[in-house]
Amino acid sequence: MGANALPPSGSPRSIKTVRRALVAGAVGVLGAAMALTVSVPAGAAASTLGAAAAQSGRYFGTAIAAGKLGDSAYTTIANREFNMVTPENEMKIDATEPNRNQFNFTNGDRVYNWAVQNGKRVRGHTLAWHNQQPGWMQSLSGSDLRSAMINHINGVMAHYKGKIAYWDVVNEAYADGNSGGRRDSNLQRTGNDWIEVAFRTARAADPAAKLCYNDYNIENWTWAKTQGVYNMVKDFKSRGVPIDCVGFQSHFNSNSAYNSNFRTTLQNFAALGVDVAITELDVQGGSASTYASITNDCLAVSRCVGITVWGVRDSDSWLGANTSPLLFDSSGNKKAAYTSVLNALNAAGPSTSPSPNPPTSPSSSPTPGGGGNGAIKSAASGRCLDVPNASTTDGTQVQIWDCNGQSNQTWTYTSAQELRVYGNKCLDAAGTGNGVKVQIYSCWGGDNQKWRLNSDGTIVGVQSGLCLDAAGQGTANGTQIQIYSCWGGNNQKWTWTS
Repeated sequence: MGANALPPSGSPRSIKTVRRALVAGAVGVLGAAMALTVSVPAGAAASTLGAAAAQSGRYFGTAIAAGKLGDSAYTTIANREFNMVTPENEMKIDATEPNRNQFNFTNGDRVYNWAVQNGKRVRGHTLAWHNQQPGWMQSLSGSDLRSAMINHINGVMAHYKGKIAYWDVVNEAYADGNSGGRRDSNLQRTGNDWIEVAFRTARAADPAAKLCYNDYNIENWTWAKTQGVYNMVKDFKSRGVPIDCVGFQSHFNSNSAYNSNFRTTLQNFAALGVDVAITELDVQGGSASTYASITNDCLAVSRCVGITVWGVRDSDSWLGANTSPLLFDSSGNKKAAYTSVLNALNAAGPSTSPSPNPPTSPSSSPTPGGGGNGAIKSAASGRCLDVPNASTTDGTQVQIWDCNGQSNQTWTYTSAQELRVYGNKCLDAAGTGNGVKVQIYSCWGGDNQKWRLNSDGTIVGVQSGLCLDAAGQGTANGTQIQIYSCWGGNNQKWTWTS
C-alpha cells in the first residue's frame, strides 16, 4: 500500500494553530422477547438532521465553539438541526488545565450548558493528546508527565461526572505512514501502556461515560494506521481494558479521500464489540454524493451510534469557508450535501429488518398497524414499564418495577402510534427537552403521545425525537422514566413481552 496521505494535522483546533498548507490538500435488543419494531408512517419524514437520525436510534451532532454562542444565526441552526454537541476546543487540555492543578471549566461549561439547556447530549473532547498541551505539560516527561496525565483525566472527569455521554479519552496516538505503529510523542515516551492507563483511569473516574479512542486517517481499511488502531482495540477487548467506542474523525480531502471501504472498516471495528462513530466529519468541496455515502455507511452498521460534523456553517470550519466542507454555506443556507444527508437518514428511518435470532418462546411484537399488547421490559434492568401503585391519575410519572403481569404494566400499541394503558391512558411526554418526565395522561392524539418503536429496541417520541430513558441509567425498582437524547445505552432499550 502507498504511504498514507497526510490530512490536516491532528484534530481541528483554534484557527491560529491550523497549518494552512495542509488545507489545500445498534444491534437489536434480544432477550426473552423480540425487539420492538415499527415502520415510519407515510409522510412522516423528519425535517431536521437530529430528528431524522433519531428515527434509527442514532444522533447527528456538531462541534460548537463557545465564542460563537452569541451569534444568533449560528445557534439557531445548531439548536434546530443537531442533537449531540462536541466542544470544539473548550474541553481540550490547554483549555481545562492551563496551569498545573488549576482547572478552568468556564468555556467548557458554556458549551455544555448551552447543549443541555437545548435538549442535547455532549461528547467530551479530549482528555489525553500530544497536541494542544499547555506549556507546563509540554515541559514534563517520564513519570511526572504520566502522573500529570492521570491527574488531568481525574480532574476533568470529576467535574463532568455523570454528564457526558462519550469521552474521547485518547486522541491521535498512532503515526501516519506505513508503520502502523504509535506516534512518537511525549506521552508515548512515558511507556507503551499510557493509552491503557488513560482508559482505566477514565473508567474509574466516571463509570457511566462511554470511553472512546479517536483518530484521523483510520477510515480506509487498507491503511497501516487503520490496522494499527484495530489491533490495539482488539488487544484491549481481549484483555478487558475498558474501551467502549472508536471515533473516526473523517476529515476527507484530496490527500485523504473517502473510500467506499469505510463501511468495511466500521463493520470490522464494531465486530470487536465496540460502538463506532463518525466524530469530526468534513468533506472539502462538500460533495453531496460523498456525504450521502458516508451517512449510509454509518446507517449500514448497527453499532454506528451517530455522526458529528465539525462545525455548523462553512464560515465556522477550521478549514476556512473557501473549502466548502460543511452542510450549510456561510450565510446559513442548506447546501446540496445537507439534503443528501437528510434524505439518507429519512430513507433509513426506523429499521424494520427482522431480528437475526428470533426467540423460540412465544412473544409478540407490535406491527405498523398497531395491536401489540403486553409488558415493556427494560433491557438494562429486566424490569417492566410500570404505573406506580396502579394509579390512573393524569400526570403520574411512570417507572420501572419488577414485572408482575398486572394491568398497570400492560401496554397496547395502537395504529395511531400510542402506547395505551388501562385502555384510555396514554404514555405521554410532558415536554420536549432532555430530562422531561414521561407520564400517563388521558389520550388526546397529540404528538407528545406518539412513539416510534425501533428494531434496535429504542422507543422514540414523535414530537421530541428523544428516547424513552431510565433516568441516570438506573436499574432499581422505582427508577423514573424520562425522555433523553438517544445514545445507544441499554437504559434506552426495551423489549415487548406477551
